[in-house]
Amino acid sequence: MHKKLLFSFLAIAISSYSTFAQQPKKPNSSEIYESIQKLNFLGSVLYVAAHPDDENTRLISYMSNHLKARTAYLSLTRGDGGQNLIGPEIRELLGVIRTQELLTARRIDGGEQRFTRANDFGYSKHPDETLEIWNKNEVLSDVVLAIRQFQPDVIINRFDHRSPGSTHGHHTSSAMLSVEAFDLANNASVYPEQLKTVSPWQPKRQFFNTSWWFYGSQDAFEKADKTNLLSIDTGVYFPLNGLSNPEIAALSRSQHKSQGFGSSGSRGEQMEYIELINGSLPTDKTNIFDGIDTSWNRIKGGKAIGDILYQVEKDYDFSNPSASIPKLAEAYTLIQDLENEHWKTIKSEEIKNIIANCAGLFLEVVANSNHATANSKVPLSIEMINRSDANIMFTGLQLKDSGRKKRLYKRFALKDNIEENLKDTILISSRQLPTTPYWLTKKGTLGMYKVEDKALIGHPETPREYTATFKLEINQTPIEFTRPIVYKTNDPVKGEVYKPFEIIPEASAKVSEKVIIFENGQQKDIQVVIKSGKDNLEGYVQIAHPQDWNIYPEKQKVSIANSGQEQTLVFTVVPPKNQSEGLITPMVHVGDQVFTRELIEIDYDHIPYQTVLLPSESKIVRLDIKKRGENIAYIEGAGDVVPESLQQIGYNVVILKPEDINTETLSKFDAVVVGIRAYNTVEDLKYKQQELFDYVANGGNMIVQYNTSRGLKTNNLAPYKLQLSRDRVTDEFAEVTFLNPEHPLLNYPNKITTKDFEGWTQERGLYFPNEWANEFTPLLSMHDKGETTKEGSLLVAKHGKGYYIYTGLSFFREFPAGVSGAYRLFANMLSIGKEDISTEESLKN
Repeated sequence: MHKKLLFSFLAIAISSYSTFAQQPKKPNSSEIYESIQKLNFLGSVLYVAAHPDDENTRLISYMSNHLKARTAYLSLTRGDGGQNLIGPEIRELLGVIRTQELLTARRIDGGEQRFTRANDFGYSKHPDETLEIWNKNEVLSDVVLAIRQFQPDVIINRFDHRSPGSTHGHHTSSAMLSVEAFDLANNASVYPEQLKTVSPWQPKRQFFNTSWWFYGSQDAFEKADKTNLLSIDTGVYFPLNGLSNPEIAALSRSQHKSQGFGSSGSRGEQMEYIELINGSLPTDKTNIFDGIDTSWNRIKGGKAIGDILYQVEKDYDFSNPSASIPKLAEAYTLIQDLENEHWKTIKSEEIKNIIANCAGLFLEVVANSNHATANSKVPLSIEMINRSDANIMFTGLQLKDSGRKKRLYKRFALKDNIEENLKDTILISSRQLPTTPYWLTKKGTLGMYKVEDKALIGHPETPREYTATFKLEINQTPIEFTRPIVYKTNDPVKGEVYKPFEIIPEASAKVSEKVIIFENGQQKDIQVVIKSGKDNLEGYVQIAHPQDWNIYPEKQKVSIANSGQEQTLVFTVVPPKNQSEGLITPMVHVGDQVFTRELIEIDYDHIPYQTVLLPSESKIVRLDIKKRGENIAYIEGAGDVVPESLQQIGYNVVILKPEDINTETLSKFDAVVVGIRAYNTVEDLKYKQQELFDYVANGGNMIVQYNTSRGLKTNNLAPYKLQLSRDRVTDEFAEVTFLNPEHPLLNYPNKITTKDFEGWTQERGLYFPNEWANEFTPLLSMHDKGETTKEGSLLVAKHGKGYYIYTGLSFFREFPAGVSGAYRLFANMLSIGKEDISTEESLKN
């Protein structure tokens, strides 16, 4: 039982990397040869860090493509707490995007990808805080599990475990947990429940991926004792594909598009340094695997396999890869007799793929739609072709479904370059759950995702339920190939487009707005969009709501003829008289079932199409809010929902492009708001600063939201001296002190009190200025525990007739969360200086 479970887990873990719905990879002859070289290397490296984009793609690519080692990146989180430069998704949905970006990166650099259950809750200043918000014991168990599953010979940590408090707490925590897990993984008394599916494992050595930066300067690094350091030139060139290792690494890193980490490739020597922190130092410091047998001889029964496969590598014919198939099939048979389940599983999958690629074997099962519902039948189109002279027989096809357990197919030969097509259907179980990221199916905590199925821990994504297994005989050797069922279509622009085959609910619902602000007691109409997952959907919709709110009508009928179509219903929401907030949830009644989740689609060109099911909730807020001015110009930066949020409270918001910034255009607006990180991402803004400052001098208000201190397109952020720093307050509950309580911005038109800072999410703010001219007035003071006060979160300067405001407060996070105080404070920022101007006069101006 133990071996069977272990084999099953490894098979899923390995196959999961190829189940993304994308055009199937069709390796060329050189790539096949490199995979044979990798087949003959039995060594593993695990790289460990905290977030997507923390990994050193140069080292991962070097280990995988130069040394041919099995290489994986263990990212403790999915990067949910970061910012998104490509769209509006944040938190859980950003985590889904960044998960897929990591997987896309690994497909380029040759690595594999793993995770823990840790949730990226945002910036943390110390590992003590991190490990308290995470569940240290559970995250440590996940790291131990990753080591036991992957069985690395070498572990490389991205960060230093000896420097708590000097960098992001998540970074240091990742290294600390990795160091602690190094020996625990081999202790059978530690997390013994894991041993039902994995075995204890002791890595040979562990390194810290250091550099001169950790020493403070290049000069200090040159003088440092390097006894325990290994130096690696990762700038190697690969003539088989015409790329240097740094060029491959740059392509990989550039997949982190949501973080803006596009990277240019380089050529020539590029040194990396790793410091031994656990285990034995290699005698040969040019060989990270020194003293570790990475040949087939390392496992019992491996010598005979190695004798065959080393000869295959030596005799490989680049013009006729299929000539290797007879010996590969012979080695495959021997691999099936190995006692070592770990390497048996890994090398079985590797050699099967190599055999298929040598034969130009194409196997695919395509559904007639990219989705289906429980208890439905789905037509399938099956394509098979052998593009070689190899002797291949088709003997059967096994579809994983709840219908026929055994299908009878006629045996036939797959002849050279003759396409074979079959038709079939698959029955979806009536109890089949919808497809969605497994870590989002249950509500977790601030720092941890809840995963009830322990077998899924560590997986990059939810394994596909519906697959097809092709049963073939290649050179009289029975070999099975499993492929996920996919959907593909032809796009007039993109050409052939693949999507995953997903199970969706019969009905899903969403309220068009995630936060609905009522600035007064007037009722509002809201739109509820119902999407059908099947034909002929009939039912009705109700909306759950707080008791002090009213929604009319009580219910409405829904009738949708075709799967995939939507119906929009309009409900009227009546707020209470006094300030109040709560959640509303649309409930779709279909027969005896009630559907309350929203189907979210994520579709970017650089990652596979994703569907995510989340609870369908919208926050409704009755605000006690006043405002002055009506017309707002918004200059977009890295992406946020601030414009939509300002529209919610009654402002007329116009998106203003840099090329349209001029005196005449600006004169139409009461205020100009600059989006987050605009001065990091919008090159043309540096040429428009003087016109914006002149607008302020003529009586306008200019509000600039946070920018990072590095990568500014201009140093001329404000009409007066203003210096950004990395100061931030990560505790969303940090006490806020008013430095100038009588300042108009804190009193007009809304009286701002400490109550307005209740309910904030993730943080107070980030990248506060730490130096500014005397013209600026700081209004707020705050700090994290054990730190000095930070006074740069909200700065106001009178400039001519108008006001320039710089703020690092995280409005871009608070608005989507419906934080009422954030809306009130921002309304005051927009209204400053308009104490004597009525709304009508403002509109005239």
